[in-house]
Amino acid sequence: MSESAIITVDEIDRQLPQTQCGKCGHPGCRPYAEAIAAGEAINRCPPGGESTVRALAELLDRPEIPLEQSAEQPKLAVIREDECIGCVKCLRACPVDAIVGAAKRMHTVIEQECTGCELCVEPCPVDCIDIVPHPGWERAADAQEQQAWLARRAELGRQRFHARNERLEHRRAERETRRRERLKRRLGTRDAAPEPAESREARPVTTGSSGRPLRDQRSSRAARAAARTAVRRLEQRLEQTRARNEDATQDEAELERARQRLADIDAQRDTAPEHDRPPEAEAAPDTDSATLNRLRMAVAAADQARQRARRQLSHAERRGSDADREEARATLDDAEAMHQRAVASLEQALPSGS
Repeated sequence: MSESAIITVDEIDRQLPQTQCGKCGHPGCRPYAEAIAAGEAINRCPPGGESTVRALAELLDRPEIPLEQSAEQPKLAVIREDECIGCVKCLRACPVDAIVGAAKRMHTVIEQECTGCELCVEPCPVDCIDIVPHPGWERAADAQEQQAWLARRAELGRQRFHARNERLEHRRAERETRRRERLKRRLGTRDAAPEPAESREARPVTTGSSGRPLRDQRSSRAARAAARTAVRRLEQRLEQTRARNEDATQDEAELERARQRLADIDAQRDTAPEHDRPPEAEAAPDTDSATLNRLRMAVAAADQARQRARRQLSHAERRGSDADREEARATLDDAEAMHQRAVASLEQALPSGS
């Protein structure tokens, strides 16, 4: 790795908005920072806008170049809750765990933690998610307050993105360990020598028929979802421009680049497995009564899911196979974690002294 990459990846990452949206063609801001350090263009971040290009150009001593896509102001995902069917696909797609909900129960977005990445829009089967200007940004009185708000959002987005990835990696490692233990029992190799630690660390965990590392599969899915969302958004903007009889040359060029980016991803993409189901995110303070009610409903729904999982495990332990019991334990683990996160979200949202 070059000296530039070793020294400046963290600094580059600090200049990015931490929306984790994938509109740059990478599955998150950190991967894009690594690509920039390796020589990639610095103008592929629409949420960062011209200010990010300017900061990167100054940091890396590169020429300042125009954005590939139009700059975007901060956004917020809003779920039309009366239309939500509780499919949990948006929970799996959210890169920062900013959505609270449970299977077959209403979901809601935690405003303070949403980065506006739009990755939840594409997988929603009933199209009940709207993307709106972020109220936190609009409440800022001047440019100084806007920059302070962006800095807070970026730091929180970075922390939650890394925490989520670490949690999913830990859960995958635990499942792999349990799978190997089951295999040892079946083969009668309880006394077999343990695998060297160096070998375990060097070998990526794989799944499915593709045999690709799970991290790579999830990155591919995230990048493709972001690219498809970008294409759809640019198609809508192009239609609006043409309806106003305005010059659509720039919109057409951006749409063509977005379509090419999607085609490039499709050309390299293998079929990926379903994402692990993320627990709910913690709620931020200063939450209104409607959000508190939603969080209480999420706690109740998570508790019901936990009780169902316990019944399923009890049934599997009486009559199920090893695979059934293992699946039931994993389901209960997920439900317990979900309940804990939902309770923590509610406790953080409650006013002091409640």
